[in-house]
Amino acid sequence: MATPFDIAGKAILVTGAGRGLGRAIVLEAVLGGADVAAVDIDEALLREVIAASGEHSGHILPVVGDVTDRNTLMSAAAGLAHKCGGVDAVISNAALIQYQPIHLVTQETLDRMLGIGITAAVWGVQALLEYRRPSGASLIHMTSPVAERGVPGTSVYAMTKAAVASLTRTLAAELGPQGIRVNALAPGSIPTPGAMGLTSPAEYARRIAAIPLRRLGTEREVALAALYLLSDAASFINGEVIHIDGGIMAAL
Repeated sequence: MATPFDIAGKAILVTGAGRGLGRAIVLEAVLGGADVAAVDIDEALLREVIAASGEHSGHILPVVGDVTDRNTLMSAAAGLAHKCGGVDAVISNAALIQYQPIHLVTQETLDRMLGIGITAAVWGVQALLEYRRPSGASLIHMTSPVAERGVPGTSVYAMTKAAVASLTRTLAAELGPQGIRVNALAPGSIPTPGAMGLTSPAEYARRIAAIPLRRLGTEREVALAALYLLSDAASFINGEVIHIDGGIMAAL
């Protein structure tokens, strides 16, 4: 199935590209004719993404590295710019999802979640600013409905996503005059590999009952929303957090 938005020729950097939403975004992007620097800490997962892309594999530049290290994203952007003449977009998708009561949060967990969820997003912004094409560019951050509502056990994760939403709005105002659009996606209940390890079938059944559309979302639906924001169809959208949640936030 062809990607419905015109992103042919764009050069896009995607973090957390090895599985889940990042993987879906990479596969849809190369299907649409974009070149993608796919960044992930797991080399084996990146090999699987390349294999899954089939005849489009030549459009993927795999980058193995830790997104909390600024050099990882700078090197990825430099490699993509060398191949394509510049970078058009950075999608900061990488996240560590760990739910637990606040009294159980350790220093190691806190540092890692803040590093992947917030610090890496800042490095992604700087990488785009360093290597972007002069004709304009786009940043997409991944936030979550839990950033806007109280869900027990999600305190640190929700904090990182709230910070990303705030970063999105601030950068939309700061970078807009440079022709850089900054937006965020807030996926709801999407059964990604990372989320499935934390949420039971019974919990997903409860969520389905609460979602107005009475179903879960898919990785492809989130990926297509990202491509929409990258396309000229969204050329006047800036500073928005778009919920992809089947209406759950509207029904609260």
